[in-house]
Formats: sequence, structure tokens, C-alpha cells
Amino acid sequence: MKDKIQGFFEKITPTLEKISANKYLQTIMAAMMATLGPIILGSVAILVNLATSKLKIVALTNVLNAINTFTIGAMALYIAFLMAKYLVPYFLKNDDGTMAGIISIMSFLILTPLGQITQKSGSVAAIPTTWLSAQGVFSAMITGLIVGRIYAYIRQHGWTIKMPSSVPPMVSQAFSALIPAIVIGSLFGVISFLFALTSWGSVHQMIFSLIQTPLNNIGGSIWSAVFVSLLMQILWFFGIHGTNVINPLVTPVWLAMDMQNLNAASKGQPLPNIVGGAFFHIVCWGGLALGLVLLMTFTAKSKQYKELGRISIVPALFGITEPVIFGTPLVLNFDLAVPFITNNSIALIIAYVLTKMGIVSRFIGSQAVFGLPLGFHAAVEGSISIIVMQLLIQLVLSPLLWYPWFKRMDNKAYKLEQQSK
Repeated sequence: MKDKIQGFFEKITPTLEKISANKYLQTIMAAMMATLGPIILGSVAILVNLATSKLKIVALTNVLNAINTFTIGAMALYIAFLMAKYLVPYFLKNDDGTMAGIISIMSFLILTPLGQITQKSGSVAAIPTTWLSAQGVFSAMITGLIVGRIYAYIRQHGWTIKMPSSVPPMVSQAFSALIPAIVIGSLFGVISFLFALTSWGSVHQMIFSLIQTPLNNIGGSIWSAVFVSLLMQILWFFGIHGTNVINPLVTPVWLAMDMQNLNAASKGQPLPNIVGGAFFHIVCWGGLALGLVLLMTFTAKSKQYKELGRISIVPALFGITEPVIFGTPLVLNFDLAVPFITNNSIALIIAYVLTKMGIVSRFIGSQAVFGLPLGFHAAVEGSISIIVMQLLIQLVLSPLLWYPWFKRMDNKAYKLEQQSK
């Protein structure tokens, strides 16, 4: 049975590796990762604003609100730029994608319907922030990918203005992007006009209604998070980087949900989502491997696992669990297959129930920086209950889930060590 399962995954491994290396999925992953800075800054601004709200310092509140508006509240603009920027170099080796990113922002704004602000001097056109934040994330992704691909196609076919070699590169690059900017901008202008004639009123509304909302409903389910966790861990078990394969598919959905929570928190409104990227990564911090490291360090009878625990304990406290994953190893180790594959899912279900019951606060959606130590990693959510939950999951639940499986493996290793003496 083991050989059949292993043979099956050996057959599908090349396909999974192709999926993980797909240029479009890699672009999505890179673009989402690049937004980490603005998201963290916006999250900090929200936390500080919530902590100082009773002080009623108007100037401070205004600054913090501005930071939030132009970081998390403008995330769609950054994503539109980054999608095109990161996609173009896959097709054009001598183009860093910057000009395509600028054209992508222009195209996204062309698709964005203008609002009106009434002043004493009359009405003034304004860009509503509705589509610049969470609601416009999927629209920005699609716009960026389409613009990046069209831009690359135009450049590949030489439909550009070529300047003499004596012209400075900066000037030459600007002119080479002139025709793509005009063509793409005109195309998106026509698209915007056509959608203005429909019942949706804009491309953004259509994408939000037909794509983003259904995906959020599916992605917001605890069972979708459990499925993602199981799939990731099964891939990891067979030596495939499950995180790299699955993350590009779920990150856009979960990031949009986190941004909805952040926006709600900034306005003092109830948080709409329990599940999201922050929930998943904080609950599943380190793959719950810290519990295994603690058992190795403090309960192992075999010298092999005792030493591995001592080596792995410090990195594991910072969420770095590769030493124990590859040192045990956990890959293709059928003695530990059950806990390795299912522990994250169990923790997710428990965390969801505690949050649903109101025992643990909902996650505001702030993205934690990888490498923060246990407890500090959860502190970015601004709630002591979330910190306590992470500590209990890692220090109590995780060792309990690993214990019976590890003890059996440790006893086998100990007997072999005694026999070899």
C-alpha cells in the first residue's frame, strides 16, 4: 500500500512542480508578498489608532487614518502595478516591468468609475476608495496580468518606437513604452465604456459579484482552510513544497478577507471574517512542529532524537522547523504521517470553534512577519486571547498530538541503539 501511494505521488510530482513553477502563479505569489510592507504599516496604524482612540488626539488620528487609507485602503493600486511588473520579465528578459506596472495602474484607474464631491464652488470629480481596497483586489490582479501580457506581446512583436543607440536608456525606455501605453489605455477605455452600459456599471462590480464574492464565501469556510491544510501537508509528506504549490491559489482570497477585517477594524465595525490568511498562518505557525521538538528535547530516550531536539529547539521557537522536518525526517516517514498531515487541521478546527464562540477574538487580518518568536508572532492581531491561544496550541496541544506517534518511534530507535552497543 505504501509503495502504491508513493508511486502515485512520484508520477504526479512533475505535474505539481510545473504548476508551482507556472509564471502566472509565481507572479501572483511575488506580487502578494511584495505588498507585505504596506499591509504591516497599515496594520500598525490601525492598532495604534485603536489603542489611542480614547485620547482623542485629532492630529494623530488624522495621520493614522491617512496611513491606513494609502496602505491597506489603496492595496488594489499596488497589486495592479506589481502584477504587471512581475509578469513582464518572464517574457522580456531585458525589461524589468516598471513601465508595464505604470500602464497597469493607469488601466485600473480607467476602469474605476469616478464619484462626485459637492463643494460650494460646485461638483468635483473624485476617485472613490471603494475599489482601491479589498473589493478591488481581484479586479487589480486580473488587470495587472492582462496588461502585463499585452505589453509583453506588443514589445515582442516590435510594435514600439525605437530610438538611436546614442539616446540615453531612460529616454529610450520611455519612448518604447509609448505605443503600448496608448494601445492598452485605449483598449481599457473601450472596456470601461461598454461595462458602463451594463447593469453592473463597471468591470470592478462585475468581477466582485461573479468572482470575488463567491470565492470569499468558499475560502471563508473552515472546511476550505482544513482542505488547504491537508493538501499542503500531504504534498510536504511526499517531498513536494506544498506551501509553494497551494499558496498562490489561496493567497488572493485570504488576503482580500484580511483586508476586509482591517478596514472594519479601522472603522470600529465588527470584523466580518473568522478565516483568512492571518488566521491560517498564526494558528498553523511552524506547522505545529514545535511540539515534536519539545518531545524530542525533554522526553526522548534515544540519543538520536534527543540530540535532534536540542539542535532544533531554538529555530523552532522562531517558527523555523526545517531542521526537524528534514532531520527526523518527516518526509516519507510513515511512523509520523498521521500527525504530520492532520495536526494543522485539528488546530484550525479548534481555533475556529473558540473564535466562533467568542472565547478568542477575531483576527484583525494583520500579516505577521516570518521569523517572529512564539507569542510575538500572534501579537500583531492586537488581542491577548489570540496570543494565549497560539501559546496553548504550540506548547500544549501540539505535544499531545505528536506524543503517541513519537513515543512509538522513539522506542524503536532506542532499542536499535541498545542493540548496537
